[in-house]
Amino acid sequence: MNDRVREDTARRLERAMGSLGTAAMARMDDRLPWYRALSAEDRSWVGLVAQAGIAAFVEWFQNAGGGRPAPSIEIFGTAPRELKRSVSLQQTVDLVRVVVEVVEAEVGDLAAPGGEEQLRNAMLRYTRDVAFAAAQVYAREAEVRGAWDARLEALIVDALVRGEVDDGLHSWAAALGWTSSPVVVLAGYAPDADPQTVIDGMRDKGRRLGQDLLAGVQGDRLIVIVGGADSIKDAARHVVPRFGAGPVVIGPEVPDLHAAARSARAATAGLRAAAGWPDAPRPVLAEDLLAERAIDGDDDARAQLIENVYKPLEGTPLLDTLATYLEQGTSLEATARLLFVHPNTVRYRLKKITELTGYQPTEGRSAFTLQVGLILGRLSRTVVT
Repeated sequence: MNDRVREDTARRLERAMGSLGTAAMARMDDRLPWYRALSAEDRSWVGLVAQAGIAAFVEWFQNAGGGRPAPSIEIFGTAPRELKRSVSLQQTVDLVRVVVEVVEAEVGDLAAPGGEEQLRNAMLRYTRDVAFAAAQVYAREAEVRGAWDARLEALIVDALVRGEVDDGLHSWAAALGWTSSPVVVLAGYAPDADPQTVIDGMRDKGRRLGQDLLAGVQGDRLIVIVGGADSIKDAARHVVPRFGAGPVVIGPEVPDLHAAARSARAATAGLRAAAGWPDAPRPVLAEDLLAERAIDGDDDARAQLIENVYKPLEGTPLLDTLATYLEQGTSLEATARLLFVHPNTVRYRLKKITELTGYQPTEGRSAFTLQVGLILGRLSRTVVT
């Protein structure tokens, strides 16, 4: 008896498939604002998914007697991958709910006499399987997208560290949703914990703070690119504790991702040279490691020291005053005697040196940086014959 009722109901369902699909589309248009906002092409694909779901239910109902469990249903395979990015999992659940409501509303007409409860129970079992199918599809898409995003992120970080910046870099970053500026690059050592877990934690924290973040592990180094922070201090606050032991160097702030290669170059050069200043703070600015970077062979640091230290003093008494002051162990009186000037004149000149270079000769770290800058400036003026 039940088999005959099922067969009769199945025939009724088969005849009603077209009208059910039309009714489902009409109800989606009426009930779901996100559906109305889709492009015509995407709405057409959503309609095909709904039709495929109804057709799959009818086919299953025809062959699912004897209490057999519902098979795995891949009705979402009819949709292109782009649609799965346009329609979220929650919206897919809304779509399934609308289709179920349409079918349930017609149970009285669709079911053979005495088959109403059988049809309702079948719908419940079927929609449960559809829910699992949707979750599986979106989970697979998330895995694929996650793996692709990770590869793309690694390419961006590698390109910036190598200085290989072109228009494609912005396209890659846009694909990851990067919109932030200014940008700061930090370099340090990778933690002992799983690096990807650490990076995901940094990214989640940054997102809550309204910042974009890209990161990559290169050998034992961890490179982090932060965008949208209000200041370098804000950029470093939640990132620095996630690095492994050892120095963390912050490159200069730059206006956008395209200019971030300069910040990355300074940060990585600073990380290489940080061993030259064992007592450096953590984090330390790459700018504060100019002398160590220059000694380590960083051409950018050498050029910057020549430009900022030597050239402003070149051709003035300030250059001789600084050289003498440093050679005399920062002794004011000894410098004054050798230059045949009053100590107050030396004080005045040292003050002018600070104003012109930003470095204070009477302070230990600044004096060291000024000394390196002077040596580099002299070497740059040496002509090999």
